[in-house]
Amino acid sequence: MQTTRRVLLAGMAGAVALPAAAAPAPSRAQVLAAMRRATAFMTDKAAVHGGYVWSYLPDFSRRWGELEASATQVWVQPPGTGTVGHLFLDAYHATGDEAYYAAATQAAECLMAGQLPTGGWNYLIDFGGEAAKAKWYATIGANAWRMEEFQHDWGNATFDDAGSSEAMQFLLRMYLEKRDPRFKPALDRALDFVLNSQYPNGGWPQRWPAGRPFTKHGADYTGHITFNDDVAGENIKFLVMAAQTLGDPRVAPAIRRAMDVFLITQQPAPQAGWGLQHRVDDLKPAAARSYEPLALTTHTTAVNTAQLMTFYELTGDPKYLARVPEALNWLAKVALPRPRPDGRTHPTFLEIGTDRPLYVHRRGSNVVNGAYYADGDPEKTLAHYSAFRLVKLDELRARYAALKATPLDRVAANSPLTHKGALPRFFANQDFATSDLNGGGTMAPLKVSPETVSRLLADLNTEGYWPTPLLATSHPYKGPGPKTSTPGDYSQTHVGDDFDTSPYPTDTPVMGVSTSAFIKNMGVLISAVDGA
Repeated sequence: MQTTRRVLLAGMAGAVALPAAAAPAPSRAQVLAAMRRATAFMTDKAAVHGGYVWSYLPDFSRRWGELEASATQVWVQPPGTGTVGHLFLDAYHATGDEAYYAAATQAAECLMAGQLPTGGWNYLIDFGGEAAKAKWYATIGANAWRMEEFQHDWGNATFDDAGSSEAMQFLLRMYLEKRDPRFKPALDRALDFVLNSQYPNGGWPQRWPAGRPFTKHGADYTGHITFNDDVAGENIKFLVMAAQTLGDPRVAPAIRRAMDVFLITQQPAPQAGWGLQHRVDDLKPAAARSYEPLALTTHTTAVNTAQLMTFYELTGDPKYLARVPEALNWLAKVALPRPRPDGRTHPTFLEIGTDRPLYVHRRGSNVVNGAYYADGDPEKTLAHYSAFRLVKLDELRARYAALKATPLDRVAANSPLTHKGALPRFFANQDFATSDLNGGGTMAPLKVSPETVSRLLADLNTEGYWPTPLLATSHPYKGPGPKTSTPGDYSQTHVGDDFDTSPYPTDTPVMGVSTSAFIKNMGVLISAVDGA
């Protein structure tokens, strides 16, 4: 799902149709002034110690990351502090204005202040201290029914949802920009974090070092080899960036081990796929959160298959393509008889050994009395975790065929593993998935056109932000939920009863401040300035 903004220009109707005069494109000076005003609002009013959450009410009386945040918290998880920092560095590259470098520096210093001793990050940073963080976890976090990763303070760093990875990538860019030594110690700790947490077989856990087993089913799933939310792929991305720029001799072997873990965890035919996570000892799929049963997963298999083709492009090593056809054949075999009305082609979970679809449901009304379970019934499945996925199998097959047809000596001719070079100038305009319900689930960039630029300048309000409908909200914390289920059907809702603090889409959105809207809109203006 992509959220893009389309500007429609109305023509004039009459007996004689004449072309409407196009509005003059905003001048470079006007665009630069709007960028500075929007940035000043974020740095001076929205930021906490240089960091950001995902959305705010206009009076800042409430604010949210993936959950409601306190006034002393910032979010590491994208589109949070690191994403905004990337944007400011992008703006600096486009304009040369040192104010953006200063804003990026504030975001970097925020992340450095919240970096854990191991070198990684949690989802959030709380500048209110340990007592404030403990209170948040005991109230808002503990009562977010579907947000199991926030129900306890695990006391360690996470690779989930690219938070640590994005922070590391941003700190690398900041250090490389001017070789400012203030960023080097934190960057070194981050690199050590990735290397030290990698298992000998090349995989990474979801969290590191090991935390306490808080899950309802008694096992700490966070220590398994994790592919979910592209944990391995994001870490490889950072290591490739480091290989291009830092010259650390530890990096190249770690990249190879990371790529090879995709090979050793692929299951044997005829079920040649992957799970969300795999056990370290026997490399078999493992269950994770209580709505992620032990199963093979089609979207993970599609992503990992694409990653193997990327690894082939990086290395030219045919071993990464060797079992791609087996994965594609399995995906073809388990496809739905026909796509669903929304275009989705595959069930999410397939039972190991049978290929029987597993559909996840829930009963109850909150975290106290609720529970998740899986069966073979495709009706009334979860709204917050899709039972079906879109797998673009034809595109995967076409990419594989194109790679096979490419002469081997040309496959990795310009690989960043062998050709050092500068990093891309812009990062924040990348298209990536996000859990931010206000952002529509993606950070897909908006189309750049004079009309779009004109509209963005007109929509920027006098305070300096783009008023945005906040499509998601949450119930304020009101205490632990009752042990008996509240009447009602919560099986297909994002949120349970009034005691559930999970975010949910609202039918009555209020206008507010959206960090994802700021990033997208600024991305358009950056492109307009850079192309002028």
